[in-house]
Amino acid sequence: MTFMVLSPGLQSLIQDAGRPGLGSSGVTASGAFDRSALRQANALVGNPPDAACLEVLAGGLRLCATREHTVAVTGAVGDIRVAGHPVEHGRPFVVFPDQEVALGLFDIGMRAYMAAGGGFEVGSVLDSQSSDTLSDLGPDPLDAGDELGVGAAGHSAETSDVPALITSGSTAVDVLLGPRDDWFSTDAISRFFATSWIVSAMSNRVGIRLDGPELDRANAGELPSEPCVFGSIQVTSAGQPVVLGPDHPVTGGYPVIAVVADRHLDRLAQLRPGETLRFRRA
Repeated sequence: MTFMVLSPGLQSLIQDAGRPGLGSSGVTASGAFDRSALRQANALVGNPPDAACLEVLAGGLRLCATREHTVAVTGAVGDIRVAGHPVEHGRPFVVFPDQEVALGLFDIGMRAYMAAGGGFEVGSVLDSQSSDTLSDLGPDPLDAGDELGVGAAGHSAETSDVPALITSGSTAVDVLLGPRDDWFSTDAISRFFATSWIVSAMSNRVGIRLDGPELDRANAGELPSEPCVFGSIQVTSAGQPVVLGPDHPVTGGYPVIAVVADRHLDRLAQLRPGETLRFRRA
């Protein structure tokens, strides 16, 4: 082992680039929710961009190192300490044997990514080390007492520090209407774009649930299940949107009013309960 988990915080998962291309077998891609933050953390410690990192929800993770490591934390911003001393977000730092790395509760954003030079090593499932919270594929969430292996580190690349660009309080994302926008009234489409939707505390990696005015349907029929992708915005029978996350089911029966543009998917990972989300026409 090279790290011992002292406290996992609210939820800490092993995540890499996921399992793309297996939807026809009923397996969603999963992988890091904030893909840019995963790549940034790996770049700072000299790893391949898809190496396995720790995805930490809300903070509270504490680890003890058993050998020297180069480590970096990106994504959500909060207090980071090594042996009780603060270190900077978005730049590499060194952890020596028997020192504790602690991520405090985050002030901005929802998910941070911790990379270690060499990458975290756990068993692969379908060629990925990602934890899929919907299907229970991949490694279990971290628990106190878990031992984490890390591969042999290469040389850290010469990279600039990574500034946190996360918005706080209100976020906007571009969307493409459809494929089932014709299931909704013209007024519902207008409300969809005009509303500052409130992020529900029931949100997770499967989907970001939103609260706001009802989006009434123009079509009262039942839609057969059809394929869904990361960023699909389903509208429930109660007229409320749910933006599907990386652990989404591969099919769904709620009509998809729009799909978040790929360039803005990472923003969904950092939404906190009570914050607002607005949709813009791409």
